Amino acid sequence: MRDKSEWRTIFLIVICYAIWIGAVIGLAEVSTLVTVILLVPTITLHSSLQHECLHGHPFRSQLLNDAIVSIPLGLFIPYLRFKDSHLKHHLNSRICDPYDDPESWYLAQPFWQRLPVFFKLMLQLNNTLIGRLVLGPAIALVRLIVSDCQAIFAGHTSVRNAWITHIVLAVPVLCVVTWWSPLHLSYYLVCCYGGLSLLMIRTYLEHQAEESVRARSVIIEDCGIFSLLFLNNNLHAVHHAYPAVAWHKLPELYSSNRKRFLAMNKGYRFDNYWQIIRLFALRQKEPVIYPSKPGHLK
Repeated sequence: MRDKSEWRTIFLIVICYAIWIGAVIGLAEVSTLVTVILLVPTITLHSSLQHECLHGHPFRSQLLNDAIVSIPLGLFIPYLRFKDSHLKHHLNSRICDPYDDPESWYLAQPFWQRLPVFFKLMLQLNNTLIGRLVLGPAIALVRLIVSDCQAIFAGHTSVRNAWITHIVLAVPVLCVVTWWSPLHLSYYLVCCYGGLSLLMIRTYLEHQAEESVRARSVIIEDCGIFSLLFLNNNLHAVHHAYPAVAWHKLPELYSSNRKRFLAMNKGYRFDNYWQIIRLFALRQKEPVIYPSKPGHLK
């Protein structure tokens, strides 16, 4: 381990897999509804743990960190592709740029102008929180598959190998669900979509197009269930300033330097996720088009 405090991450990884096995094999015998309700946040937590591991936790060996979270409980997104795109995202000068940031939800003006009206309406709806929960996972998956197919056809072997690895590792997950679990595969796929949808609450407004790079990442001062589920990544400006700091150290780091972080990100903050839900459930948080001169978005 990197240090003794990393037992927290190891403990959560063990608990996450234990809950998944218990729900899929045991609880599914009792109640399909309760199983689905439990699996959705479990798959979301696994995604958060993948994020923690790709940043170098809990072990010194990155190979070991990758290995312990590579099993795709959520089925849809290859861990190695997530790792590659997320580390590129952390090149701070590229945050939000639709050409350079692989995690940007913005679109460039020329691309937007070529879209049919129907797709424009879908993307505008996707910029409301409810729209992001319903449409966001599908849009993200389509974008990933299209871009990765283009990369594979262009000869990018790393992308091809990431998908091959993902498919191989998905086989045991599918075997458990189809052979040993009373839960029908269709319900499990719903859980996978729901887990990705729940994750969209975190990613919904964690970045904004702003002139200052440091002001592009949000602070959400939540300390409830969402904070645990997202492993304190609600303190996103802190994470971008110190990406190697473990999830359980972020709250203390923020509280000790609150004024500095809020000055750094120009006060881009919210009290909690419930405030975000109230504000943006049915209202667009910002335009889909990336501004030609980034500034504070209304």
